[in-house]
Amino acid sequence: MKIASVKELKDELKHRSKEELLEYCLQLSKFKKENKELLTYLLFDAADEEEYIRQIKADIEMQFKEINTKNFYLIKKSVRKILKTIKKYIRYSKKKETEVELLLFFCLELSSLKPSIKRNTTLLNLYTRQLNMAKKAISLLHEDLQYDYELELENLL
Repeated sequence: MKIASVKELKDELKHRSKEELLEYCLQLSKFKKENKELLTYLLFDAADEEEYIRQIKADIEMQFKEINTKNFYLIKKSVRKILKTIKKYIRYSKKKETEVELLLFFCLELSSLKPSIKRNTTLLNLYTRQLNMAKKAISLLHEDLQYDYELELENLL
């Protein structure tokens, strides 16, 4: 079966009725958890981005508290899982401000983790990579926001 391109899907959806589109959305939400999460964001959270960010930060904080710190292998595994979740939420939002906020918060939580990430090269590299990604995203923002986020970034460096 050949999969249609996004443009082909868009063109075809233009010719469908409102009821058909609603049915398609509901069918999509039944198949994958990520589809349901995206639909939830678009319908309920997109209007209030500040609250969305606050909820994600609370979730991240809780996940960091639950990390098993017995050895670095378990820490790395948990940190990667948290980062994967953050990236998914950033993809849903598509806003650079949200990306910067979440990446800086992730780096802040990671830097305050005990035992220190400075004792593990992999975690330190992960931390540095995320700071660089945040720096790149900051450069795309408005100048006023850039200044505020640059101050936060300097504290993490």
